[in-house]
Amino acid sequence: MEFLTELFSYSFTVRVLIAGPLIALCAALLGVSLVLKRFSMIGDGLSHVGFGALTVAAVMGAAPLAVALPVVIASAFFLLQISQRASLRGDAAIGIFSTTAMAIGVIVAAGSGGMTTDVYGYMFGSILAMSKTDVILSVSLSVVVILCFVFAYNRIFAVTFDNAFAEATGIKTGIYNIILALLTALTIVIGMRIMGTLMISGLIIFPALTAMRVCRSYFSVTICAAVLSVVCFVTGFILSYLLDIPVGASVVAVNAASFLIFSILGYFFNKKLS
Repeated sequence: MEFLTELFSYSFTVRVLIAGPLIALCAALLGVSLVLKRFSMIGDGLSHVGFGALTVAAVMGAAPLAVALPVVIASAFFLLQISQRASLRGDAAIGIFSTTAMAIGVIVAAGSGGMTTDVYGYMFGSILAMSKTDVILSVSLSVVVILCFVFAYNRIFAVTFDNAFAEATGIKTGIYNIILALLTALTIVIGMRIMGTLMISGLIIFPALTAMRVCRSYFSVTICAAVLSVVCFVTGFILSYLLDIPVGASVVAVNAASFLIFSILGYFFNKKLS
């Protein structure tokens, strides 16, 4: 009880525990489709684009999220378009985006006096950087992402498993692929403040892969990934507070441990069934 009292006595703790689980939930929901479509590294590419945008905004003295949000959304659309070309597949397009954006961010940071505290926070996450405005924006966008995912669940399911069949049944696959990219971009932007640009992709990849170790249906994987993501985030945040380490790294480490545990459980479960 003393620990909980001390933990919740800080305003930044309350802010992170309000916005963080919602961001983790959004990332897990979208991550299942992205992993199954073999496009999971879009989170990594967009987070690097976000780092470049945040760094430029910091140097210019502009509002970081106000600059990063349209840049990352535009990059998601562009990345989706060029990845559909036969001459440049998704992994290559993401590689080009991620390295170029990171290079721009580092060059801008170096030219403005090196890695400042703000830039370091953008890279690895900073719970102290969450203001009330950031929390309101994060919660609002998270609710939008969750509602869009719920209402478009059946169509996202269809385009995830068989894009050609979904199109043949009358589903406008192009629109729903764009919606998926847009929701991913929103999740990346609102998660960068807490997780950092180098760690946010872990929230997208780990929960989905972990759930797939023991679950078999799309629905069960989605639910399991969502619960795991929220639990791992809260656990990682508490550990980051106790051990005085960056929250992004702590959350990813907890997700990695969960992946290992579920892999072992899945091995014995499958062995028993066989």
